[in-house]
Amino acid sequence: MFDIITFGSAAKDIFLRSKNLKVVGEKKFVTGKGLCFSFGSKIDVENIAFTTGGGGTNTAATFVNQGFKTAYCGVIGKDKAGDEILQELKGLGIDTGFVKRISSKITNHSVILSSFSQKERTILVYRGASGEQTKKDIPWPKLKAKWFYLAPFSGQQVLLSEMLVNFAKKNRLKIAMNPSIAQLSLPQAALKRILSKVDVLILNREEASFLTNLPYKNEVEIFKKLDAFVPGICIMTKGSKGVVVSDGKLLYKAGSLGMKAVDFTGAGDSFAAGFVSGLIQSKGSIEYAIQLGMANGGFCLTQLGAKKGLLKKNQKWRKVKVQKEICSLNNRCLLK
Repeated sequence: MFDIITFGSAAKDIFLRSKNLKVVGEKKFVTGKGLCFSFGSKIDVENIAFTTGGGGTNTAATFVNQGFKTAYCGVIGKDKAGDEILQELKGLGIDTGFVKRISSKITNHSVILSSFSQKERTILVYRGASGEQTKKDIPWPKLKAKWFYLAPFSGQQVLLSEMLVNFAKKNRLKIAMNPSIAQLSLPQAALKRILSKVDVLILNREEASFLTNLPYKNEVEIFKKLDAFVPGICIMTKGSKGVVVSDGKLLYKAGSLGMKAVDFTGAGDSFAAGFVSGLIQSKGSIEYAIQLGMANGGFCLTQLGAKKGLLKKNQKWRKVKVQKEICSLNNRCLLK
């Protein structure tokens, strides 16, 4: 019996940093800016580093660090990157018995591009083997656990969302879910069925806005809609501005710890898995879950890659202040 089994991607991350990369304003880009380099040129790169990533393995690393018996269920390629991921997972103490290897596609890869002048980065993503996971790749009778954690899915894997949620519900497992835009784009009826069975839903601002069709600044209205979808806990992360959480009765708000960031890769995964870890450890305290999540995310940012800086169990960490608000019928939130 596992405490938790994670599902999602496993990837090889390649970090490239160059002083020759420039941030250029351009309205044609979604963000209004582009990370650019001279066309047709050979560009020198001052820093290069290799780590592993992917939502499924990133979150598994936090869970095992927090003392939980953890397994990862996913698909990787029969390649060197797959070998390295398996070796790392086993070294961390994560069970890899549910990992399938395929030759039709290579392991997922991400190239993280950044400049010396900007903290933000641009990620080039190859969604390879992980997205090929289907129903036949999962050893259903062996999935004995207390929790399932569903990281963002892509490709064919998206179609597993409802199957995994239904399996968990039937077998009385708790479900934490951090869906991708692809999962949030499932047919409305299917998505409603999925969300109605989720115990912890984790979204960033863009995902929350996409799901509710509301501007992410309208937090109270967003959470009214989220609470109608999900019977459990709903979370909206806000990057450096912190997080807002609802249990259907109260809104919990917290800022970040303000730790000096080296790399933002894995920040969302580290918060989400830290939150779920704190929820389990405290037997349901949302305040403690937020504090552990923010600390785990903050420590993750201090190291390059998504796994190196994660908190260990019994490691000392500073707690953020959590405010609680009661939302009244006239949409005004009152500080408790």
